[in-house]
Amino acid sequence: MTATTTTTAAVAAAQPAAKNTRTLVGRVVSDKRAKTVTVLVERRNAHELYGKIVARSRKYHAHDEKGEYKMGDLVEIAEGRPISKTKAWVVTRLVERAKLV
Repeated sequence: MTATTTTTAAVAAAQPAAKNTRTLVGRVVSDKRAKTVTVLVERRNAHELYGKIVARSRKYHAHDEKGEYKMGDLVEIAEGRPISKTKAWVVTRLVERAKLV
């Protein structure tokens, strides 16, 4: 009995829990706040009536525990529990570093 429970626990620990969390990819536009980055997410979709491709954008405040993401970085953010009044997203990974100009 204990052998099965340990193997099931090991398998459960190895695989992350399947969550239905939303993930978005955007550019860091501000890193001035402590443990927080502001991420600009741009979407391009067709206008409902005219069909023209329209660019829409929105800014999200995302939690950055170590302060490792800087302005211009392309990051992926995932929805999580509310951390503060305006912050309910967490930076999950770095997609691309900012290019030096």
